[in-house]
Amino acid sequence: MGAVGQYAKYVSLNILSAVGISVYILADTFFISLAEGADGITALNLVLPVYSLIFAIGSMIGIGSATRFAILRARGDERADGCFFNAIFFAMAISLAFIAVGAFCPEAVVRLLGGDERIIGVGTDYTRIFMLFTPFFMLNYIFPSFVRNDGAPSVAMAGTLTSSLSNILLDYLFMFPLGMGMRGAALATGISPMISVLICSTHFFSKSNTVRFLPRLPSLRRLGEACALGISAFVSEISSGVTTTVFNFLIIGLAGNVGVAAYGVIANFAMVAASVFNGIMLGSQPLVSRFYGSGDERSAKKVLHLAQGTALVLALLILAAVVIFAPHFTALFNSEGSAELAAYAESGIRIYFTGFIFAGFNIVGTGFLSATERAGAAFVCAILRGAAAIVGFAFLLAALLGMTGVWLAFPAAELLTAAVTLTALLRRKKGINA
Repeated sequence: MGAVGQYAKYVSLNILSAVGISVYILADTFFISLAEGADGITALNLVLPVYSLIFAIGSMIGIGSATRFAILRARGDERADGCFFNAIFFAMAISLAFIAVGAFCPEAVVRLLGGDERIIGVGTDYTRIFMLFTPFFMLNYIFPSFVRNDGAPSVAMAGTLTSSLSNILLDYLFMFPLGMGMRGAALATGISPMISVLICSTHFFSKSNTVRFLPRLPSLRRLGEACALGISAFVSEISSGVTTTVFNFLIIGLAGNVGVAAYGVIANFAMVAASVFNGIMLGSQPLVSRFYGSGDERSAKKVLHLAQGTALVLALLILAAVVIFAPHFTALFNSEGSAELAAYAESGIRIYFTGFIFAGFNIVGTGFLSATERAGAAFVCAILRGAAAIVGFAFLLAALLGMTGVWLAFPAAELLTAAVTLTALLRRKKGINA
């Protein structure tokens, strides 16, 4: 199969897979909006940055380690055999900190992220439960990443889609027939990655498996090498958490809890949209790493160009859907029929989503830089879009334009990052250039 055929297979499967991961957050929001109304959405939105941090660390370790595995395997380097165990060990070690916080001080987390006493009452149990499942959220990045890089993207897709469907079914079961409310939503979200990990594990018993689970002395150096290649994945995940945290604090001052609930609607749809572009990046990465590792520069560049074209087309389609159907998207999460929430969300989602025209280019570009061992350039581009630019524009434009400025911060940050990413891609490194 040529580069184009492999690209079509990997990217289509990984878009479905990445969307599947994000859908269970969307399902949580929908069922919580029915059970708890605007207060439930506000509580969920306030703790979304914790999800983002957990997902970001898991993706950095998982995708970075799997990328390192693919490059070393293509070169015939036996160090590839230590990547899987090293990734699992450090993910489990880091998870302990999140488990401790969730077990002993979840109320402080909700308060720190801007919750008042009413929101703390709604969100504390939810926060406690989902943080106890941190190891499985992280493993849900490591296992599919290694399976995908070992030539089995269909298994990774099956795991994440089954996980997502299970989460939706469990959400309904726990929240309504069993009457568990927010606790049920958290429990459903925690169980779902366990299902994905189990399905992905079947690949390791197949004849085609080349991933080795070899217990060795854990190596911070190997972890650092892997994380350097996973930095773009980290920032792709953490950017939503950084954006959500900054926006929540700004919006509370500008529009109160209703404004935060409106942003919660936008943030959840944005998470699904971002997952589409992460899927393109995840599908491209194993191919780019393999071609790069074997010295096939022509095919690596072809995959990059295909990915950039795919991202642009999908960004335009997503933006068109949002512009046309904004009232319908908002109504799904406005069970109380709040006119104020609808007004904020409908205008905000149309402005905010223009940023994905540039975000798709940036996510694909930073993924390519990481897959070709250009960790420094990938870090600069990723940290710019994930933190520096979005925070700076949010404060500046909110001060100048109020809520409209808050919505404009994301497109402005992605446009600036696109210029930097393009510059990085046009610079040569080991023969690879755009």
